[in-house]
Amino acid sequence: MNTDKSLEKSALFVATLTSFMGPFTISSVNVALPTIQAEFVADAVVLSWVATSYLLAIAVFLVPFGKVADIYGRKKIFSIGVITYTLSSLLAAFSFSIKMLIFMRVLQGFGSAMFVTTGMAILISIFPPSRRGRAIGIYVSAVYIGLSVGPFAGGFITRYLGWRSNFAVVVPFGAASIYMTIKYLKGEWADARGETLDIRGSVVYGLSILILVYGAALLPRPLAVYLMIAGLAGLGLFIRLELRVPYPVFEVKLFNQNRLFTFSSLAALINYSATFALTFMLSLYLQYIKGIPPQYAGSILIAQPIVMAVFSPLAGRLSDRIEPRLIASSGMLITAIGLLFFVFIGPNTSKLMIVLILSFLGFGFALFSSPNMNAIMGSVEKRHLGIASGTVATMRLLGQMVSMAIAMVVFAIFIGREPISPANYSEFLQSVRVSFLIFTLLCALGILFSLMRGELRREDQKS
Repeated sequence: MNTDKSLEKSALFVATLTSFMGPFTISSVNVALPTIQAEFVADAVVLSWVATSYLLAIAVFLVPFGKVADIYGRKKIFSIGVITYTLSSLLAAFSFSIKMLIFMRVLQGFGSAMFVTTGMAILISIFPPSRRGRAIGIYVSAVYIGLSVGPFAGGFITRYLGWRSNFAVVVPFGAASIYMTIKYLKGEWADARGETLDIRGSVVYGLSILILVYGAALLPRPLAVYLMIAGLAGLGLFIRLELRVPYPVFEVKLFNQNRLFTFSSLAALINYSATFALTFMLSLYLQYIKGIPPQYAGSILIAQPIVMAVFSPLAGRLSDRIEPRLIASSGMLITAIGLLFFVFIGPNTSKLMIVLILSFLGFGFALFSSPNMNAIMGSVEKRHLGIASGTVATMRLLGQMVSMAIAMVVFAIFIGREPISPANYSEFLQSVRVSFLIFTLLCALGILFSLMRGELRREDQKS
């Protein structure tokens, strides 16, 4: 296999660029949501689907596309994904209705699922173990940079260029990634070539996720409970099917046989479930309750990801010397405390206090994320590194989807299908507080899972 430095640089460039694009779009669009609502006169629940539809599409297609890439080639699926994401971003900028915008967000998620599940796998395939950790670190840092730049840039772009430019601005990045992939990323990686795709398992998984999330969006209607039970039952069926087929679309046996891998993955799922909707909730709070323009709201929200970007590499290196379980659990505890502070947020809460709490949360996120990734990647054999990285992405995206679902449900209960306006500001504030209380309790549960994972055996940790 060609593993020269030019190939490594090309792979790192395209993978890092795409890992920046997704988080940047998510965080920048969150800041633009009130402006989108004003143009399309959308209610709070429908507005939430602008963010949730993207995450749902990724969650549905991430697992099947991971297997498709292993069979037919990771570079091929990666390229198709970047092209799909870039074109749908361009079309989203020309949306003439909220329905079209949500549909384009689904296509964005479809394309993102292709390059999210293959980008890390390509890096692992190309980089030798001695340089793999550095490459993964740069890849993960790009995610945090995207989250950091997104709120500020999104606010600035929304105010001076309009919300549509938040989608158009990623098109040049996508075009550059496509060009570099085709011209410089030579070779192909298909470690499962000759195997067959478990279509039945893929369909069961996708339908189960769709039914589960749609049911959550319908709460508190009685139908929602039945749909959620059906979705969970479908996921149970999916697990049973995957244990019996010769070529499973997702290797669930890792969860049965590896305690450290299992509890580290569950801790990641809970952490993202408790924290992702933070930007969504605070963006609306700052603009509606505090009356802050989008660009200034973004400059406040940027505090958390900046702190996370600064301290994550340090936390990762620290987890090489100190048991990751202890560092990650400490990070989860700090996160829970930070979320608890926001339970008491009100119309008179100062901007400085919000920045301080966000910085505190960013430090907690950093202490959790890198050591938890260290624990997951270090708990599996080399032949399962690709599966482990795919699992991390799946846990992250499912957690993000659950977090937005919680926010949507709380909005539906307290505000209903009404636009946010001065008439319901008190109900909006109540929904924000309840959401943060739920997130705090989730984080407390995550601390238990993080502590229960067991210890990482240094001699078995993969470099």
